[in-house]
Amino acid sequence: MARSKQNPESSKAAAAEPEQPKETTPEFISSIASVLVIGLFIITFCLQAFEIPSGSMENTLLIGDHVFVDRVVVAPRTAWLNWLIPYRAPKRGDIVVFISPAQPGLYVVKRVIGQPGDRLHLRDGVVYVNGQPLVVPQAHHNAADYDPYRDQFPAVPAALSRVEVDKVWQVTMLEHLKDGDVVVPEDHYFGMGDNRDVSLDSRYWGFIPKENVVGRPMFIYWSFETPAGQWQKQDIPDRIGFLLHIVFHFIPETRWSRMFHLVR
Repeated sequence: MARSKQNPESSKAAAAEPEQPKETTPEFISSIASVLVIGLFIITFCLQAFEIPSGSMENTLLIGDHVFVDRVVVAPRTAWLNWLIPYRAPKRGDIVVFISPAQPGLYVVKRVIGQPGDRLHLRDGVVYVNGQPLVVPQAHHNAADYDPYRDQFPAVPAALSRVEVDKVWQVTMLEHLKDGDVVVPEDHYFGMGDNRDVSLDSRYWGFIPKENVVGRPMFIYWSFETPAGQWQKQDIPDRIGFLLHIVFHFIPETRWSRMFHLVR
C-alpha cells in the first residue's frame, strides 16, 4: 500500500497559524446585551406589533390580524434627522393606529377621512369632504338597518343614535359645526372604519388628536381566526384557554393567505 507524503512546508504553515481566541463569558454577555438593546430600541421607537381586536376595518383588516406598525414616519420632526427619515403627517386615506381619545390606554385603528381644515358630513351613508363625495374603494356597508345618526352625520342629533355617543363629544361637536359640516380643527383628524356600518369612530367619540397617533400599519405578519370580543376577555382562565386554543389549532386556523400582506 502506497503512503502519501505530506509536504513539510504545508505542515509548518498549518502549525504556524494562530489559534482563534475563544469568546469569553463577559464578551458573550456583552453581545447578547447589544442585541437586546438594539431590539428594544426598534420595538420602542421604530416598530410596534399590534393585534386587530374588532371588525371595524373589515375587510382591510380582520379580527386576529397581527400587524407591524411604523412609528417613525408620523413621529414629530427632528432637525438633525429630517434629511434621513421621510417624516410626514397623516393624510387622507392613511390607516393609523392611535390612542383612543375616549378611552385612554386603548389602541384603535381607523382610516383618516378628514385632515385639519376639512369640512365633512354624511348623506345616506356617503361621506362628503369639502363638498365632494369621498371615494374609498375599501369602504363598504353591510347593515340592513338604518341609523339616522350614523348615516346622516352630523345633521341628526346624537339622541337618535342607536349606539351610545360620547357625552363630551356631543357638546364639543357643536363648536365645530359650520353650515351642516363638521370642520376638522388644527392638529386633529377625523377617522372612520372601512366597515362603515359597525365602526365606532369619530362620529361617536370625536376627533383624533395628532399627539395620539402612534403610527401606520405596514404589513400583516400573522393572522389567526379569532372570535369577536376576544380582546375584552381579560380574566386569566379565558386568556389561558385561548392561548391553549392557539397552540392546538395554530396550523388549521392561521390565515396563511394573509401573511405579509401590505396594509393599504
